[in-house]
Formats: sequence, C-alpha cells, structure tokens
Amino acid sequence: MGISGDRKTVLASNAAELADYRKQHADEPQPWSVVMTMGALHAGHGALIRAARESAGERGHVIVTVFVNPLQFGAGEDLDRYPRTLDADLALAREAGADVVYAPSVDEVYPGGQPEVRVTSGAMGSRLEGASRPGHFDGMLTVVAKLLHLTAPPSGRTTAFYGEKDAQQLALIRRMAADLNFPVDVVGVPTVREPDGLALSSRNVYLGTADRGTALALSRALRAGAAAAPSGSAAVRAAASAVLADAALAAPPLELDYLALVDPGTFAEVSDEHNGPAVLAVAARVGTTRLIDNVPLVIAGARS
Repeated sequence: MGISGDRKTVLASNAAELADYRKQHADEPQPWSVVMTMGALHAGHGALIRAARESAGERGHVIVTVFVNPLQFGAGEDLDRYPRTLDADLALAREAGADVVYAPSVDEVYPGGQPEVRVTSGAMGSRLEGASRPGHFDGMLTVVAKLLHLTAPPSGRTTAFYGEKDAQQLALIRRMAADLNFPVDVVGVPTVREPDGLALSSRNVYLGTADRGTALALSRALRAGAAAAPSGSAAVRAAASAVLADAALAAPPLELDYLALVDPGTFAEVSDEHNGPAVLAVAARVGTTRLIDNVPLVIAGARS
C-alpha cells in the first residue's frame, strides 16, 4: 500500500485504510493539509499539492483525494468519458509531496447509493455555473463535506487547498465552512496557465489544434477585461465581450455560455457603479468541450 520514490506515498482505497493512517499519526500534532481532486492530475494540481506541502512542512501531513464525483455531473455531461489515470496521478502526487492519496470507489463514498441528505448551495450556487449545470454545486459541496470529515486530522484543524480557476466553487466551499462551522481553513491557489495562456484543465485533452486556437479567446477576453478595470464595470464587460464576439466567428466557433462580472462573495452581477473587488468569469464550449476561466479584478468605478 505505497509507491516508491523520494517520498513514500500511501494509497488508501477505502475509509478504513485512511483511518489506519490517521490512527498511526494520532500522537503527532503536526499540520494537516488536504487537496481534493477528480484525478487526471496536471501541473495545476501539482501547484495545489506543493502549496499544501509547504504549508504542512516536512513533518506535517498532506492528503490528496482522487474521486470522480457522479453527483457533480448532470444529464449529458462527460462523466463516462472523464479521464481516469490513477497510476499517473499517484506519480504526480508523490513528486509534488503527498503523503497519502485517497482514491475511493463510488460505492465506498456512497455505500447506499446516491445520498438522500445533501448540502445545498443556496442562491450563490444557483448563479453562473449553477444556472448552467443545475445541481452541480449541491453535489460538489456534498462530497467536499464528506471528504473533509473522512480526511480530518486526529485533532485540530485541516487546511484545505483549492484552485482559484474554479472561483465559484472556492467561494461556496468557503461559505459552507463558515456557515456550518467546519474546522477547516480554506486556501485559494492562483490559476496555473499553459504558456499560451490557456488555463490548465483536465478537459484540455479533448481539444484539437483548431479547438485550442479558438479556446484561447477565453484568456484573451479576461486579459482585455482586466486592462479595462480602471475605466469601470461597463468598460470591462465591453472589452471582454468584443474578444468573445470575434471568437464566435472563428472555425470552430466559440459558443458562449456566459460572461459575468460578479461580486466575489456572492457571485451576483455587479452594477456599472461598482467600486472594488470583482471576478470576471467566462464559460464557453469549443466543439464538445466546455471550458471555464476567470480573473479577479479591482474595479475603479463608473466614469462620467
């Protein structure tokens, strides 16, 4: 139950094996960090694990979860074709500094079938991604709550690391932890991008050469919006929209799902008079692949 390398990384396939690890280290009051993934790990996940390792220190503990959560996928989404690459995931997790990889089956996480009782994401979870993917955030929060319990340290608090690329998800996890008094500190890690600007995603493997060329419009639109932030919210929206409109005429075309400029705490749209922090978020399809991206901004406010 381990893999070779510079760091011994334990593979736990069920809650009992994970509990054994916790029991073995019950007398070690060291920092305890967790990184939750759906597998198909890439450099962005590596950045999360390295941040967790740095936080925990050499004597602390870093747990990485690998679980493709069916509750997060709606009808017609890519649950069946979502990549499962556990051997490669173990190697990346080990290299980045994980002590444990918890990779349970669906039956292990949901032994009685889909759960009757779930965490609901409220109004914030009904916007943007929640509107496009009904039920997605309820499923996400439900599994995050379960995994936070299963991976909790023998005593003390967990520090949990999530990518800022999934900004709405991160905001909802923070809100759940605060509203339900989870003993966890939630840390966001900046989005990792490929050299051409495309945000790293496990779904990027589905993009052909032409698809990828079109997909780059997402990051270009965000950069254009960010550059317009000193001129106010309307200017941000106009600058980003112009880039996306051009991409809609590309081959293959970009099919826009949403472009939104939102409050980072509620994910409700900000007004043209807004001053202060905001998130510019975009979702679109290129071919059969749906991609999301975002950038945090500080809006200067409306100009006369």
